[in-house]
Amino acid sequence: MKHPITYILAVLATVAFFSGTAIADTFEGRAKCSSCHKSQAKSWKDTAHAKAMESLKPGTRKEAKVKAKLDPEKDYTQDKDCVGCHVDGFGKKGGYTIETAKKPLAAVGCESCHGPGKNYRGDHRKAGQAFESKGTTTQRKVVADKGQDFHFEEACAACHLNYEGSPWKGAKAPYTPFTPAVDPKYTFNFDKMVKDVKAMHEHYKLDGTFVGEPKFKYHDEFQASAKEKTGDKKDKGKE
Repeated sequence: MKHPITYILAVLATVAFFSGTAIADTFEGRAKCSSCHKSQAKSWKDTAHAKAMESLKPGTRKEAKVKAKLDPEKDYTQDKDCVGCHVDGFGKKGGYTIETAKKPLAAVGCESCHGPGKNYRGDHRKAGQAFESKGTTTQRKVVADKGQDFHFEEACAACHLNYEGSPWKGAKAPYTPFTPAVDPKYTFNFDKMVKDVKAMHEHYKLDGTFVGEPKFKYHDEFQASAKEKTGDKKDKGKE
């Protein structure tokens, strides 16, 4: 029979291990989001963000890479200085890693803008179910406090404005080689680009589950012209 103290320590170590794993796994991948947000996910697949990892493969975007003084035949999907801006959660708990690449985290998906979903998705789903069954609304602060990002301008700047001489104060190495000096098309304006459906995704009518602040600054504008979802199961009020 094992010594009682040894046994207790072993149990505690096991609990600590699995608890740590659960805490670390904060990114879930776009499949979880897409299970309800089918219209948004379908639209996203046609965007530049969806093809972010493809652009790192050998032989792709040759002209742009040469212009930025990169080797167009190199496999940049294995380069840690590049991958971070082409996947979800690189260098963060539960995020994409080169060693154990997970397809649902490859490309710039839902969690790159809206925040890692592990901690808030359960509350998000429950709020949708409550609205669907009883018409009960939920304050956005509930999911914002759990990590859902309703602003995400900084998340965009971290890649698009991360170069030497950038107007963004958070710029630091490794810098992006795709700068306005290389080509003016790399000049980044958040307010303009966030409205570009070729970069982001189409907007669809939300059911109204969430109310109050924080609210994305273009939420009302987007909803005023949002499309009706077609062929989907109800989105359960998710945003």
